Amino acid sequence: MSKFSFKYVKSLVVRLFTDEQFKAKVGNIIFESDTPLAKLFDVCLMGFIILSVLIVIVESLLPPSFSPYLHVLEWIFTLFFSVEYALRLYCAKDRRHYFFSFFGMIDLLATLPTYLSFFISGAHGLMVIRIFRIIRVFRVFKLFNFLSEGHLLLQSLKESSRKIIVFFLFVLLLVISIGTIMYLVESGEPDSNFTSIPKGIYWAVVTMTTVGYGDVTPTTATGQFLSAVVMLLGYTILAVPTGIVSASMISQNQKDPGQVCPHCHKVGHDLNAAFCKYCGRQLDRKSAETPDNDKRTQEGEIIE
Repeated sequence: MSKFSFKYVKSLVVRLFTDEQFKAKVGNIIFESDTPLAKLFDVCLMGFIILSVLIVIVESLLPPSFSPYLHVLEWIFTLFFSVEYALRLYCAKDRRHYFFSFFGMIDLLATLPTYLSFFISGAHGLMVIRIFRIIRVFRVFKLFNFLSEGHLLLQSLKESSRKIIVFFLFVLLLVISIGTIMYLVESGEPDSNFTSIPKGIYWAVVTMTTVGYGDVTPTTATGQFLSAVVMLLGYTILAVPTGIVSASMISQNQKDPGQVCPHCHKVGHDLNAAFCKYCGRQLDRKSAETPDNDKRTQEGEIIE
């Protein structure tokens, strides 16, 4: 039986390296989810990912006597992910593009922790990064509307990044100033927690972000008054980045008016809408829709 299995695996490897048509079929199973076999592969892959992450979590709860058994399972999953990554890299149409893509890097990082455990103790715990591969569920279950919303959010963050950086630098200067003032106010008091300027800056960060650990607190009336001012200031500061990103998202939505009704010529419809929400007549979707092959290519580029 083992001899037969070895010959079967050997024949598959030979076909993969010599038969371009077979290689294309394997690539379609790995990268696409249109066929039942490809969808089954993706569902099994997600199951393996979830199980491998659960093993890492469970290992931290169990006594060390269970570790050898769990390590065996970890190696089984690691070998599976290693073979899968090698096949993805080999079957990819553009290997360089896949290797440096988001999912390409995640796929690579998902296989490394177990091997790194030979050199770095406890490195196998980094296998929880495999959970990011679950994002492929969007492709398997055709949830590309969620991907477009995610793309809108990323685009909004990118456009507002300069404003956020300027705001962050302003907050950094404010925190340093407030922390220094609080140190000057509280440092002369007996049993004061403000033993240095960095300690005062730490207090300012904790207070301004409304976290409030309570490990460093002012004791003087002046310090408590300043603390109340910083708390109130923190609420206003937290709202600014949210407003910046929200304004950018609204701007992005206004740039994409959606489909145009050929009858009443009004805009603002969803990209996948079939009927006009103003006059109720059918929309002309020829210009809005993309052929299935092109759509699959675009989706594949987003995912991979």
